[in-house]
Amino acid sequence: MWFKQASFFVLPQDTGLNLDDIQMKLEESRFKPCQGLDWKSEGFERAMPFREDLVFNAQDSWRLSLRQEDKVLPASVIREILDEKVAEIQATDGRNVGRKEKMELKEQITDDLLSRAFTRSRYSEAVIDVPGNLIIVNQSNSNKSENFISQLRQALGGLPATLPRTVQAPTTLMTTWLEQGEAAGNFELDSDCELMGVGDAAPIIKASKSDLTSEEVKQHLEHGKICTQLGLVWNEQIRFILNDDLSFKRIQYLDMLQEEAANQGDDMETLFSASQIIMTQNLSLLIHELIEHLQGLQVQ
Repeated sequence: MWFKQASFFVLPQDTGLNLDDIQMKLEESRFKPCQGLDWKSEGFERAMPFREDLVFNAQDSWRLSLRQEDKVLPASVIREILDEKVAEIQATDGRNVGRKEKMELKEQITDDLLSRAFTRSRYSEAVIDVPGNLIIVNQSNSNKSENFISQLRQALGGLPATLPRTVQAPTTLMTTWLEQGEAAGNFELDSDCELMGVGDAAPIIKASKSDLTSEEVKQHLEHGKICTQLGLVWNEQIRFILNDDLSFKRIQYLDMLQEEAANQGDDMETLFSASQIIMTQNLSLLIHELIEHLQGLQVQ
């Protein structure tokens, strides 16, 4: 329920997104299993296990789930069957099998196996924070998060969501906070960071469960290294690692937030709803404060 990683996308004010309209359009992009010779299938799945709705609305936070199914067909299996087929032809016909014929055989074998191949599914989830004008995707991998937005944009026939471009670079802010030995506002330094040097073979220094105000860290900064990942605690409620692309990983929600949700939920649906509201509101506040420290978003 609680996102352990996150990338976020910015929506303009007054986007005009309509919940009923989104529900209807996503139905046309509902997930369907791989068929026949398809290698993969992708579509939107029910947002919660206890309802068939593709959008779960909890106080203007809309939860979505994208499912991707891939055929599992190891290259080693194809190669083994191909080698057996080639050996059989050579033994039966007494001739060598040329490259073109091998390629044709490989295609035939692949097509035959595809219809019987196992499948594996992967899921990406997101919450649209309507009042906060954000889409928060449960992915820190840029390719996966951007694929979610691409699939959503395609399903809706357009979506004005953009990656955040801040006036100040995240690496500049993270490096400054380390140099100062403290973060600003509701942020506090935690105990992890990654420092990177300059040049083609730039050295990378990683500190884990360390004092980030130590002389050792300061010396690395004095020698020109910049911070590309920084462990932070926000508002004494959320611990996370901030990456240089403004994605978050290793998100931990401290006990008070999860207890607050548990106290509001008497059954599965109300627990999920309370958890979604609390998570979304707090992540949104965190993101907007972080953007302020980065001097705001660039004008598009």
